[in-house]
Amino acid sequence: MTVKLISLDIDGTLLTPNNKLALSTIDAIKAATASGIKVVLCSGRPLAGVQPYLDMLDLTGDDQYVITHDGASIQTTSGHPLITHSLSLNDAERLADLADHSEVHYHLITPQAIYTPNRPASAYSIRESRLVHLPLNYQPADKIPAGEDLLTFVYIDEKDVIDHFEQTLPPALHHQFYVVRTDPHFIEVLNHHVSKAAALTELAERLNITADETMAIGDGENDLPMLQAAGLGVAMGNATATVQAAADAVTGSNAEDGVANAILKYALSL
Repeated sequence: MTVKLISLDIDGTLLTPNNKLALSTIDAIKAATASGIKVVLCSGRPLAGVQPYLDMLDLTGDDQYVITHDGASIQTTSGHPLITHSLSLNDAERLADLADHSEVHYHLITPQAIYTPNRPASAYSIRESRLVHLPLNYQPADKIPAGEDLLTFVYIDEKDVIDHFEQTLPPALHHQFYVVRTDPHFIEVLNHHVSKAAALTELAERLNITADETMAIGDGENDLPMLQAAGLGVAMGNATATVQAAADAVTGSNAEDGVANAILKYALSL
């Protein structure tokens, strides 16, 4: 197959276990872009949390693209928005009411900041703020400044709290929103149109690239629909057994140059 677009998850895929970019990965991605392949980072992170890696990979400008917030936002790597699927303020208030009723911490992510009403904030909200390079502001959902896109609502707490909360979620929530457990400590809720698979399909269509000409690499359950939507879905060696079983191919882990090897083998045929 001819690969024209590669969609890459970041955490657990692009990055090594110590959250670094391996030189082999940088070289493989630069070789792919030099050959005319669009390499698109696709992450639950906001743009601020992806930008350092875009810069290191030379994926910059209005002719390069990035998918953030698990597919809620598609934009050029220079920050020009193309497609955005936001939550409404009413959505955010309803989700916040559920958190308050269940006594679960939460935060809301916009492109500008992370907002939480919880004092003290969850340690995991503080960690997330540092990881994605966004300020953590203490504001309830209905006090977030007008004009900011409400992209990701996150229930975030200790693992046992989130385990119990996940089992008590109203079934209707899964019909009204895209709900995904992306970490032991949090559950993300997004606009029901959102998924990494949908974003990959939307971007490919915009670039006149067919599904058969796309390749996706990931490791998590939230990556699985994207792997299945791509012409070639590649699971990392550190991916869950479910993801590996459903993928078209399995590469090495993120400690074993998995991304670089997959790009060289399947996209560049080296």
